[in-house]
Amino acid sequence: MRDQRTCVLAIFYIFIPVGSGLGYVLGSAVTELTGNWRWALRIMPCLEAVALILLIMLVPDPPRGAAEKQGVATMGDPRSSWCEDVRYLWRNWSFVWSTLGVTAMAFVTGALGFWAPKFLFEARVVHGLLLPCFREPCNSQDSLIFGALTVVTGIIGVILGAETSRRYKKVNPRAEPLICAASLLAAAPCLYLALILAPTTLLASYVFLALGELLLSCNWAVIADILLSVVVPRCRGTAEALQITVGHILGDAGSPYLTGLISSALRAGRPDTYLQRFLSLQQSFLCCAFVIALGGGCFLLTALYLERDQAQVQQSGTGILESENQRLISGRGASPEDP
Repeated sequence: MRDQRTCVLAIFYIFIPVGSGLGYVLGSAVTELTGNWRWALRIMPCLEAVALILLIMLVPDPPRGAAEKQGVATMGDPRSSWCEDVRYLWRNWSFVWSTLGVTAMAFVTGALGFWAPKFLFEARVVHGLLLPCFREPCNSQDSLIFGALTVVTGIIGVILGAETSRRYKKVNPRAEPLICAASLLAAAPCLYLALILAPTTLLASYVFLALGELLLSCNWAVIADILLSVVVPRCRGTAEALQITVGHILGDAGSPYLTGLISSALRAGRPDTYLQRFLSLQQSFLCCAFVIALGGGCFLLTALYLERDQAQVQQSGTGILESENQRLISGRGASPEDP
């Protein structure tokens, strides 16, 4: 059943990088067709309205704990308040460390999503300035290329991460956080090399950027599987909401602004040249490599607590089932119709 859940999560989470990449592709295409970038922003709300209608009409609300065959048990599980759920999650170290790892991922993906197309375009121009025989027109298609890379690496990465997790956890119960940690720690040097090599060779920069995105995408479905395995069913809704909220607030909500702020601070003490503006953005981007390495460390810490928290979830489910069976037996024994 858990293998099936991993496959379903992989299919679901494929559309995070695919949707992000298609946003760049669609935005670039609409801008090219209309000659006005504002039309890209006008079309997106229409697509969101269609998605909302499809969610309401086609997506059912399954019983919590059904993947672990605890659907009946969950009915007998006493409801808890939001504050009680948060207190439970605060003591769940697998959830805490994996949430911090997700936040590091969100920080980097937010900064990349906002600044990477501009960085690649400016690198192309700087490359032309450094090599006068090589000049690109100002209307480069770096946004389109970045979007296509995000789509392709997202599909491959999510499938690769889910399949690796499915196979590896048969021999190592801590496979999921270890896979996340390894992919993030490997993504850090890829991102660093993509930034450093950009003004020298664009091809190598694109290659390492694609590898970095591929490694980041390996984690989307695996992270969701970790959360579902270490949190009791009654708290999973709160856990998902809390993880998403923390990831956005401390991650991709502020990382584009922080990257731009660092770039502006670096540029303030330098000559106002195009090359110095590019170098300021490049150096501000380097913090992303550091943050993604910290995220890998968070998942290593998750691996230390994973088995303990999974055992507590299983014990909770077993206890609820036993209580429910005893209740049913007691009720049956009290029935006047029983012999």
